[in-house]
Order: sequence, then structure tokens, then C-alpha cells
Amino acid sequence: MNIKLFEKLYFIGIGGIGMSALARYFNSKGLEVCGYDKTPSELTDELQKEGIDIHFDVNHIPENIKSTNPHSLLVVYTPAVSLESYQLHYFKSKKWNVLKRAELLGHLTQDAYTIAVSGTHGKTTTSCILAHILQSCNIDCTAFLGGISTNLNSNLLLSKKGNIVVVEADEYDKSFLKLNPDIIIITSIDEDHLDVYQNEDDIKNTFKTFVKNLKPEGMLLVNKAIDLDFKTTDDVLKLTYSSSVKSDNYATNLRLENARQIFDAQFVDILPGQVYEHRLKDIALEMPGKHNVENALAAIVVASYLGAKPADIKLAVESFTGVKRRYEFHANGKYVYIDDYAHHPEEVKATLQATKQLFPNKKITAVFQPHLFSRTRDFADEFGESLSLADEVLLLEIYPARELPIEGVNSEMLLEKISKSEKNIIAKDLLVDELTHPKREVLLTMGAGDIDRFIEPLTQCYRDEVD
Repeated sequence: MNIKLFEKLYFIGIGGIGMSALARYFNSKGLEVCGYDKTPSELTDELQKEGIDIHFDVNHIPENIKSTNPHSLLVVYTPAVSLESYQLHYFKSKKWNVLKRAELLGHLTQDAYTIAVSGTHGKTTTSCILAHILQSCNIDCTAFLGGISTNLNSNLLLSKKGNIVVVEADEYDKSFLKLNPDIIIITSIDEDHLDVYQNEDDIKNTFKTFVKNLKPEGMLLVNKAIDLDFKTTDDVLKLTYSSSVKSDNYATNLRLENARQIFDAQFVDILPGQVYEHRLKDIALEMPGKHNVENALAAIVVASYLGAKPADIKLAVESFTGVKRRYEFHANGKYVYIDDYAHHPEEVKATLQATKQLFPNKKITAVFQPHLFSRTRDFADEFGESLSLADEVLLLEIYPARELPIEGVNSEMLLEKISKSEKNIIAKDLLVDELTHPKREVLLTMGAGDIDRFIEPLTQCYRDEVD
């Protein structure tokens, strides 16, 4: 399929973070872009301001779409859209051109120098840091990001003339198998998406298959904690990185200073017949936590491999301001309020550990919205263990996303797994009042559902007494 032949694109689920980046990309290229989403959001508002037409009626297809020449229109959908959806059924039944988001991304990047950032956790932060470093070091690239980079205030970075593309390689629905990258980063492999994968071995084997998609003379950069033997061709450069154990590239001397994560980095450039070792001391990262040091380290290694100078890399990392909903501070005075996208037990654990490290003598209240009935069922024990790191836990009901309820799976079930005595389930309409009477010393909201709707009212309340 030649993407260049289409004049108009219609996105089903245009308000999703990955879909919106693609919509912005094609809109910037002068194509007519429009789409549907379930509900209005801050992101759909921004897309509309950029000139993209969006509607919110699931059972309606605009007449100007129906009347479009099918050969000039490409319909794109996200895996979050039900295969029984009226819109998807309409276009497929009429044999119009329909692609999954990942398939479109595969077409877009097939002739580009593609850096695919993969892993069950850490993709978005690593991608955003890498895109920022490359831009800061004048290495031209396009980046399709799975979050809003606060430096860019966008999930899309557009290249002026280069052929480098940074993409998040999403393991959900095995969609990353549509990519053929030049560089692969693997940040982590944990059991997840058990509605798609049979078990952890299935996930690991799929990552192994993904690695086989590397182009000749490519590069594979893997977190040392991943104990897997990835089979590649002899011409592939294989490197590891870590902040815990000795590896090809590693971070040491981690410490906190003025709420910033400080670390040293040792990393290598390996060229034919030559190995260059680089050392950077006292790198300051705005995002705390060992996991974020490793995300930054992976980005540093790839940026250096692409020609960025170490001193420039350090300045770029230190000017990186973060990603929306990735350990994002909204108040940091008398009261502290942090919001995070964590929705897997390992992510919840890492977020709470970083918070305890930052505020060792303060009471930490965690508000968590479980995401998906299947994930809550499959990892109830692990969620209970991770959430028990907080001093107080408030649970919202499960956000279903694409799923129907599962009998016996609810937040009450999860609450029983939490070992703390200060724990409760709270309704959404009572949450803001509960958290403001009284205010909590350190408040942390976590989840991938619609818990972000509380950010603005809680921020307003918690910032009232910043001084």
C-alpha cells in the first residue's frame, strides 16, 4: 500500500495518544485529517484547534466521509476500538482501505532510519528523553511519542529534513511486529497484557521475534535485568545497560539533590575496530528514581551512537523537563501533589519507591485507579504488595477501558490484598472533598484511566498553600 496516494485520513479513536500523534503528522503534511473519538478531552480540543475535524457519535459517520472517493481515503483504527464497532464494520464491509495504527506506522517508517523503543514499562519516558537529546544536539529527527513531552508540549516532533524516526514499539496486540527498525531499545519485559498473551513465555518469545526484525547492521540495546538470549545476525551490535550491575553501559553514584536525581554514566561507542569509552559525571535528571536513570541512560547511549557529543548530551538531559503524567509534580510546597501514569504493579512499585526516597519522613497517600478487569485479576497479589508501600491507600473502582466486567473482580477484591490499615474505596464524586479535608502531606495519584480528570481540581487545591 502506497500511503502517499491518499488525500484524506479518518482516524477511529483519534483522541488516543498514539493516534493523535499520527493525526498531527499527516495534518502537518497538508492532508485532510478527521476522526471520531468516544469523548472530548484536552487532546481532542488541541487537535480541533489545529484544524482537525472530530466528532463524538459512535453510531455516526459524517456525510463528507461517506461521499469521499474510497481510493483517496485511508481509515486508521486503534486496537482499543472494538472489532464490533459500527464505524469499523461499515468501512470493512465496504472494503475501504483500513489499517491498524501499527500498520500505518510500519508503512511510514519502512524507508526511514528507525529507532524503536520497546518494553512493558519505560517506553514513553525513554522515547521523550531520546527525542529531546537528539533535537538539542542538532540531530534532526521525527518522533512519534506515547506521551506529551513537556519540552515540546506535544507528542510529535517533526523533522525538518532528516530521515531518523523515533517510535514507541508497542507490545500490546503484538503490534510492534509491524516495524523493521535499525535500532531497538528494550527497557523491560514483565508479564502483562494477558488478554493478548498466554503467559510470560509468550511475551518473551514475541520480543525475541521482534528483535529478528532488526535491519542488517542494526543495534540492539537491552536492559541488563532482562535475562534473555536474543538471537540476531552477526552484523548486529548488541549492548546492555543498567544502573544496578556492571554492563556495557552503566550508571553509578545515584543520589538525590534538591529533588533531582544525580548520577554518573559510563557508556561506549563501538565502531569497526574501535571502542570509545565515555564518562559523564554529576548528570542531573528532573525525574527521580532508578528506573528513570536507566531510561535516560538508554537514550544517552543511542544519542551518542548517532553522533551526539557527550558534553552536549549532558546539557540536553539536564534541560529535559519531563513527560505529562510521568511522575509529574503539580504542587511541591507545604503540600506535595504528584501524578503518574503507573498502571502495572511494577510501575506502581517504582513510583512509590521513588516517592519514599524523595520524602522519607512524610506520610504518603496513594490514590490508585485500577486499569482493566483482566489486569486487576491477573496481578491482584502484586498490586496489593506494591500499593502497601504507601502509608495510606484510596482505591477508585476499576476503569474498564476496552473490557466488559468480570464476575468477582473489583476494587474490593484488591483492597483485601493491601496490608496497610489505612485503606479504603472511594467514589469519584467524593474524591476531591476527601483529599482536601484534610489535605494530605504527600499525595500521589496513579492510573491509566480517567483519573487524570482530577489533576486540575487537586492541583488548584494543593497549590493554594504552596508558599
